[in-house]
Amino acid sequence: QVQLVESGGGLVQAGGSLRLSCAASRTYSLYTIGWFRQAPGKERAFVAAISWNGDSTYYADSVKGRFTISRDNAKNTVYLQMNSLKPEDTAVYYCAAGLRPPRLAYRVSEYVYWGQGTQVTVSS
Repeated sequence: QVQLVESGGGLVQAGGSLRLSCAASRTYSLYTIGWFRQAPGKERAFVAAISWNGDSTYYADSVKGRFTISRDNAKNTVYLQMNSLKPEDTAVYYCAAGLRPPRLAYRVSEYVYWGQGTQVTVSS
């Protein structure tokens, strides 16, 4: 079992930054960790993923160059640094744990464990 808890969401103006954290139980270190987001009325969408050792990352085109995913296994935490935020980034953001490599882990179905989500709202 892997337990995941997201934090760091909030309200920010367009062009601003936020850093999300995904705190995990000790067993998470062997898993790929992904970030997804879900806006009202839309399906959950892939944002970024990072391999168990941090050597490999993969991003959705919509966030490439603006968001950075990283992990600190000593702290059992994965981060999502979000810069140049846009109103269309508004969503509930979820982290999840899976076993596929990041470039293959862009589907919701590839993940086994999920957090409860944190709200990110970007005002125009």
